[in-house]
Amino acid sequence: MKQIAYNKYALFEYSVQEKFEAGIVLEGAEVKSLRAGNCNLKEGFCLIRDGEVTLKNVHIPVYDKAGAFSSKDSKRDRKLLMHRGEIDRITGKINQKGFTLVPLSVYFKDSLVKVEIALCRGKQNYDKKRTIAERDEKRALERQLKDVIKS
Repeated sequence: MKQIAYNKYALFEYSVQEKFEAGIVLEGAEVKSLRAGNCNLKEGFCLIRDGEVTLKNVHIPVYDKAGAFSSKDSKRDRKLLMHRGEIDRITGKINQKGFTLVPLSVYFKDSLVKVEIALCRGKQNYDKKRTIAERDEKRALERQLKDVIKS
């Protein structure tokens, strides 16, 4: 499994409740661009319309060596491939207040491109501050351990 892109911003903004793996419908030039490691998930989100999951606002740049037949829109909507039961379960939970569907990572599984999406609930400001404080404490502790090991 080779990871292409990871959405650290989503883990800061949301608390993850459940994760799902989905396939993605891409054009050939987009796959080549992903193989080069070009992808940005920061502003991406997912919608469910007419029983289909759509990935919106994910930036996969146009492959520079692609011909005239490749799509020129790098932020176009892309269809995600999931089982009907999973889509129905996600739809039921999204209809509850406060849940959203966010892409966490894009990776290659064998020769296929997969997207890990998560059912998330938005964090409050005090939760975000607590996350920052915990991260700072962890960093300080690692610094102290590094200094102790050196001397």
